[in-house]
This record gives sequence, structure tokens and C-alpha cells, in this order.
Amino acid sequence: MATHPLATDVDGAAAAGRPRPAVTGPAAHGAGSILIDRVSIEFDAARLLVVDDVSLEIKAGEFVSIVGPSGCGKTTLLNLAAGLLPAEVARGTMLVGGKPPRKGNRDIAYMLARDALSPWRTALGNAELGAEIRGVPAGERRTHARELLDRVGLKGFEDTYPKALSQGMRQRVALARTFALDSPILLMDEPFGALDAQTKLQLEDVLLGLWQQQKRTVVFITHDLSEAVSMSDRVVVMSPRPARIIADIDIPLERPRSVRALQKDPLFHRIYAEVWARLEEGLTA
Repeated sequence: MATHPLATDVDGAAAAGRPRPAVTGPAAHGAGSILIDRVSIEFDAARLLVVDDVSLEIKAGEFVSIVGPSGCGKTTLLNLAAGLLPAEVARGTMLVGGKPPRKGNRDIAYMLARDALSPWRTALGNAELGAEIRGVPAGERRTHARELLDRVGLKGFEDTYPKALSQGMRQRVALARTFALDSPILLMDEPFGALDAQTKLQLEDVLLGLWQQQKRTVVFITHDLSEAVSMSDRVVVMSPRPARIIADIDIPLERPRSVRALQKDPLFHRIYAEVWARLEEGLTA
């Protein structure tokens, strides 16, 4: 991927109404951090510009949600960070843990919208699969996977196969599998999007509990503004394709949080209204 100095055209970007690249210092761009500086992604074969001049800094330990219309390029940005796109489709600078994106980066754990469980493996076998692939010794990974299944509410279901689990239970297994990896950065692409409202609230609280204990960096894609506001330190609002950043909104809700309790918090509803207004602004621009 072509790179440019981090300070390139900062004033020009601001004058054009685009967010300035977040440039702070070398320490902010180390383990657990993500730096995106004037990144554009274009698929030449389709002549499709998906992401246009996006700049964003995510510090180690932050929980940042990205919201925007379907098809605007949110997942494409995650795929670039995970090293899943060829370098030639992107220009600008992206640093993941202080280094350019690369396939197989062990600093990253990626949770997809689908649970992607292996049907021939039990819940325990699926929860430990990522760690197994990474070569973690059997006893160590199995103990950790059991602990995580307990944390996500699946104690007693360790030997159950996916076909006997509800969709919510399958997502709990996928969440345990993600946290079973020791990666400092978690990329999460609408992991609860297909769940009913009650199960989603339950899993949001489970995720918050795990994150508040470990404080890994999370980049969370969602279409649910309530979900984004209730869990995040910041919510980044993106425009329709080609994706540009419309707003980067701090979420000043106290931690630790309970997603359920926040539903009765007036500040939560004011922030939700602000995020919605900025998203709507982008849709009508």
C-alpha cells in the first residue's frame, strides 16, 4: 500500500471539510493501536471507490464503534486492517499495532457477523479452535475456553454441537472463541446483528463485561445506534459510499456500564439523538 507522511495536506483536508488526520505521537501508534491516515480504497476492476480519504486514530484499549449506511465501506475498512485486501486497492497510510496490515496478523482477532462454527466440533472445540490453530498447548487453550464459555453463560453446554444450539448460543460460542485469542485488537463486524432484541442486550452486556476486564482495543461495526452508544468510548459516523467520516463523537457515559441500565439514562438518549442526527445529516447531504 502506498504511504504518505502523516502530516501531508492536513490543512488542505480541513479546508475541504474533511476530518484532519489524527496525528499525536509515536507512542500512540504502538501495540493495540490503529492509525488510518488519508486512506482511500478503490477496486479498479469495478471502478468502485469504496472509502474516500478517511483518517482515524484508535488508541490502545479504546472501544470504537463505526456506524453508517449499508454498503458504505465499513467492513471493507476492517478487512484492510486485517490484511485481507490486496495492497494495490488502497492508498494512504494504515498502521495496525504500529505496522502495516498483513494477513495472519496475530495482533488481530476478527469476529464476523456469522458465527462460522464448525458443525463437527462441540461448543468447547469451537471456542478453542483459534487458539489451537495458533499453536497454544491443548491443556492451556482448553482451560481458557472452558472459562470463557462459563463467562458467556454456556456452562454445561461444552459438549453440545452447534446444531443443538440456538442462534444466540452460537454467537456466545463465537464470542468466547474470539476472546480465547490473546490478540490486543478485536475487529467485530455486526456480531449481534441477526439476534432478537433481548438476546442482543444480553450479549452486549457479556461483551462489555469481558472488555471492561481486559481492556483490549475493539473496533465494532453496527447498524444499531443504541448498541454503538451504550458500549463505546467513541462512535464514528460514516457517509454513504464512498465512505467518509461525518462525525467522531465522544461518549461521556461513565464506566463500568450496563447496557440495560442505560436505557433509562437521559444522557444516553441525548447522545443517541446526536448520533442519529449526524447519521441523518450524512444521508441527506
